[in-house]
Parts: sequence; C-alpha cells; structure tokens
Amino acid sequence: MTDRKVLVVDDEIHIVQVVAIKLRNNGFEVVTAENGAEALELVRSQHPDLVITDYQMPVMTGVELIENLRSDAEFVELPVIMLTARGFAIEDDKKARLNVAACLSKPFSPREVLQCVQDVLQQVSA
Repeated sequence: MTDRKVLVVDDEIHIVQVVAIKLRNNGFEVVTAENGAEALELVRSQHPDLVITDYQMPVMTGVELIENLRSDAEFVELPVIMLTARGFAIEDDKKARLNVAACLSKPFSPREVLQCVQDVLQQVSA
C-alpha cells in the first residue's frame, strides 16, 4: 500500500500539515497545495493517485478544481475526497456528477482521513 501519491489541498495550513503527517507516517508520498489553481498544476505535473481537497478555498474552490480535472480525459477517473466545513455539504447529484469518491466533514480525525484514503484506493484498485 506504499508508494501511493496523495495531493492534499486546503487553504488552512494546519489541516494540510495534520493530514500530510498522518499519510506520510503510513507510507504515502504527499504533495500539498493551498488552493485549487495550485492543485490543478500539481495534478498535471505530479500525477497523484488520489486528491483530498477542501470545498471552500480562495482562487479556485474544490468544486472548480474537480470540474477542471473531470474536463481532462487523463483525470476523469482520478479519485477525489472532498473536505467540507459544516454547512457546506455537497449535494448528492453534484457529488455523483463530479465523481467525488467520498466527503468528510470538518472537524475530522487524521485517522478518519487515512481510513477514507485507504478505502477509496482499495475500491479503485479492486
């Protein structure tokens, strides 16, 4: 389960750090970004196995990031986990249309994120 690359995108740096540390401690390579625009560039250059993105971010939101990824044939199937603050739930139809693998509400535990990443990657490789 090692050698998998995960891109973590959130404008709250402490969330990025907590998630990155938990994933790195469990054998993942982690790339980080502070907004959707930066993340889009990193997806194209780094080709992560999975993206964890916040919903609300400056420059480009998580939804806009996913829409951009889905419009590129290379990243149509790239698994994405969406982090949402309370009150920013993503509707089921939008979740399906954007092919969002999972949603986690803040606050979450690093263990929850790790489990979610492992579950999603397992489904993808199954």
